[in-house]
Amino acid sequence: MKIIRFLDSQGQVRYGSLQADGSALALSGSLFDLRPTDERTDVAKLLAPVVPTAIFGIGLNYRFHAEESGAKVPQYPILFFKAPNALQNPGDPIVLPTAMKSDKVDYECELAVVIGKSCKNATRENALDYVLGYTCANDVSARDWQIERGGGQWSRGKTFDTFCPLGPALVTTDEIPNPNALKIKTVLNGQTVQDWNTDDMIFDVPALIEFLSGSTTLLPGTVILTGTPHGVGMARTPHLWLSAGDTVTVEVEGIGQLTNPVVEETVSPQ
Repeated sequence: MKIIRFLDSQGQVRYGSLQADGSALALSGSLFDLRPTDERTDVAKLLAPVVPTAIFGIGLNYRFHAEESGAKVPQYPILFFKAPNALQNPGDPIVLPTAMKSDKVDYECELAVVIGKSCKNATRENALDYVLGYTCANDVSARDWQIERGGGQWSRGKTFDTFCPLGPALVTTDEIPNPNALKIKTVLNGQTVQDWNTDDMIFDVPALIEFLSGSTTLLPGTVILTGTPHGVGMARTPHLWLSAGDTVTVEVEGIGQLTNPVVEETVSPQ
């Protein structure tokens, strides 16, 4: 099932099941206990399919990306965090920071995993049992704050407002039995800049869940960003940074397209 979260014409937040013709049937209940209905519903505005309880990011998790970054293949997953303020809806803008100025904002197409029930000490064998579904993510990254001014931590450059677009839908595991066999790409202003497959992950989805849940409870609604393939702007010559006026699309096979325009932050005088 493709689950969407949206505003209806009355301004109410609702869930729906996306149909083949583009319409939606309303779903009742919470995201973790949705029940189908026969009610066709109007979708006035598409929202991110989940409001995360936590956002775990994984760095350097594709072999070719590690190579283009000049990094060694990590022994363990490289973990960072994004704060909930970074969440952005499909179609809403990625905002380039100006108050805390960044001139090196990058795109990163990613497969996002959404945990559906409390998960602690999962094994590789049962890890996918805890997954509610998958969606597209753009792990937008201010490379200057991530690498040059982050004090050795990545999170400052990863967690500005709007730096975690998610969507357009949450696709349940029955439709994606193997998350590590999906085409994934980024299109920037009509040009394909990343185009690869999730089978190149160093740590696949079961391995990530096993690692992250070790002695740690992953709450329902936890989002895991599983890393990006090669082709990021930082690794290009010349560098390719996001600019106001750009449009960036992340596409994952079986899920759909997540598109966001890019604007510059407007800072009101104090």
